[in-house]
Amino acid sequence: MFSLGGKKALVTGAGSGIGRAIAQRFAQAGARVVVADIAETGGRETVALIAAAGGAAEFAALDVSEEAAAAELAARLGRLDVLVNNAGIGHVGTILQTAAADLDRLYRVNVRGVFNVTKAFLPAMLAARRGSVVNIASIGGVLAVRDRLAYVTTKFAVVGLTKQLALDHSAEGVRFNCICPGRVETPFVQARLREYPDPAQAYREMSATQLIGRMGRPEEIAAAAHYLASDEAELVTGSCLLADGGWSVGK
Repeated sequence: MFSLGGKKALVTGAGSGIGRAIAQRFAQAGARVVVADIAETGGRETVALIAAAGGAAEFAALDVSEEAAAAELAARLGRLDVLVNNAGIGHVGTILQTAAADLDRLYRVNVRGVFNVTKAFLPAMLAARRGSVVNIASIGGVLAVRDRLAYVTTKFAVVGLTKQLALDHSAEGVRFNCICPGRVETPFVQARLREYPDPAQAYREMSATQLIGRMGRPEEIAAAAHYLASDEAELVTGSCLLADGGWSVGK
């Protein structure tokens, strides 16, 4: 396993799902992890799980859509070695089923959230001339997904933001990459599956877009983030790592 020993990492949206898996993986690899989430209960559960496994973690309440909150947290924590912008929300609908308020809501979290947190922590990384920023985008950041107008719009923005940050700052020692997962079986997705009359059939239908015939697991996205966060990925910046089970191959 790539070592993250001696590194301090912040993971947003780490109270459940992919964010929790990333926080746990980083702690297992030796990092001191700041578990940031707007939901305190889930965030503290992640910290407890890490502590029970012998890792080091602390909870930080954070609404990524609030620029001042991100700046205050950066002032308190100081320099990070690794920042993972994972916090995000979704919306189902075409443009005719999407209100301007829906688009604004997703933009505030999915795009402004990445902007706010990165801007708050980047100066200290640049001063140290080292650091890794990993943004969790989506397969919806590289190709269109039916009935996901607002979500796809914001995730394309995350991919573009990542590439622009890499172009502007990679020469200063900080790397910027994003991961584009396909469908991942998070607790949110599991709860949605249970709402269908036949959850097994719903799972098969939702997995059909992925060539491997199943959804991803949060731990698999965490493994990709672990690599990008590690020193072994020093050659990698401005990349968009597709972890989509082959979804994009036929598109």
